[in-house]
Amino acid sequence: MLRLLASGCARGPGPGVGARPAAGLFHPGRRQSRQASDAPRNQPPSPEFVARPVGVCSMMRLPVQTSPEGLDAAFIGVPLDTGTSNRPGARFGPRRIREESVMLRTVNPSTGALPFQSLMVADLGDVNVNLYNLQDSCRRIQEAYEKIVAAGCIPLTLGPHREGWPLSCPVVIRHGPVGLLHVDAHTDTTDKALGEKLYHGAPFRRCVDEGLLDCKRVVQIGIRGSSTTLDPYRYNRSQGFRVVLAEDCWMKSLVPLMGEVRQQMGGKPIYISFDIDALDPAYAPGTGTPEIAGLTPSQALEIIRGCQGLNVVGCDLVEVSPPYDLSGNTALLAANLLFEMLCALPKVTTV
Repeated sequence: MLRLLASGCARGPGPGVGARPAAGLFHPGRRQSRQASDAPRNQPPSPEFVARPVGVCSMMRLPVQTSPEGLDAAFIGVPLDTGTSNRPGARFGPRRIREESVMLRTVNPSTGALPFQSLMVADLGDVNVNLYNLQDSCRRIQEAYEKIVAAGCIPLTLGPHREGWPLSCPVVIRHGPVGLLHVDAHTDTTDKALGEKLYHGAPFRRCVDEGLLDCKRVVQIGIRGSSTTLDPYRYNRSQGFRVVLAEDCWMKSLVPLMGEVRQQMGGKPIYISFDIDALDPAYAPGTGTPEIAGLTPSQALEIIRGCQGLNVVGCDLVEVSPPYDLSGNTALLAANLLFEMLCALPKVTTV
């Protein structure tokens, strides 16, 4: 059994107990595929029939499971911030994202995606990390994800700080070196800090060291901030990464950029890793290492929606720190971006 614990509220009746089937799931007049409409699947309860505060604290109030068997995709929390260099608090991010996710519904009218009519989705709770031992936490994360990926389930991760980089290893074991769409203010390719190679600024350096990435298919978007050198991206570009600076994204749509990214990624497996600090702190203040002049929420949507049709094999949304998110806006934004990632998965039907 996975070392997973349900996050948030104590276990109780499922969020759909006593609920009628959700109305208004389909666009009237649009043709539905037989596969999308006939197969019974988990459905987040509609606020028309179940009040939003009702139910266990799960992502979109989906059923909480301890096993990935039978699931096409699952939300998983990794409440870890042991290796952060600045503001702590991201260990509480998965819980807060789940709380804000009650605002989400089941259909994406902008893209026509019907994720819950296409996939069996659940919340697998949280990996039981060891807050006193980062290396042991990474071992626990890797063991949990090995079981998830072996079951054919696509993981959508809430948190952690990226010191938990082994979460991508089981994806690679199954799919071979993967392409990476990395949206972030920082490249996360520093070799070490304070003598430590395992911390949240180094995960993709470690991924390169371990041969986990198809470096010619790595794109980093939103990179910005001050540096200790005049050429802070030399290592990334020497590996073949495409580095797209935030200033090259200012005041423009990113749809053309994502057209180029889609061509670069092709049909091979791709992993999406989205650090919430890619967004300007005006929109997402609740994070550990904020940088000014970042992306906008609409650009974030363009990036994720631009992945629709790609061979996405895993996703994460990291570094939401609730102590610095008094309004809850950062967690709300994170919940919406995770929903968009779900909508972009390969088997999701669109109308």
